Amino acid sequence: MAGPKGSKYYDIFLRHQVELVTGEEILISEEGFRLLLALVKDLSIVAAAKEIGISYRKAWGMIRSIESNFGFSLVGRRRGGKAGGRTTFTPEGKALMDAYRNLICELESSDKEIVRTFFRRLNQLEAER
Repeated sequence: MAGPKGSKYYDIFLRHQVELVTGEEILISEEGFRLLLALVKDLSIVAAAKEIGISYRKAWGMIRSIESNFGFSLVGRRRGGKAGGRTTFTPEGKALMDAYRNLICELESSDKEIVRTFFRRLNQLEAER
């Protein structure tokens, strides 16, 4: 919330995306991180793809692209069958996701004060008019 109830900026929020890039090439996009977070929760590519609203084929393409960009496997795969398929994270994939979750927590903590200051200044400008 950017201001007191009824103010011009009450329903405005800051949203930013995290992408890892090298030069102009995106190594992993916000959507890629969302897919991997869903995968951590479900351990199923089908369920993770469905959760973020993409096809199974696109999900696999994204995972392959991320793995290619980083040069290591993110996930291990076990085919379906009677017990069903399952996807597990490699140690490198787990480390990437742990680091990402920590980064997001730290960004969210620092964002609160930065955003508060931004909207305080914006509301101050509005009040001076």
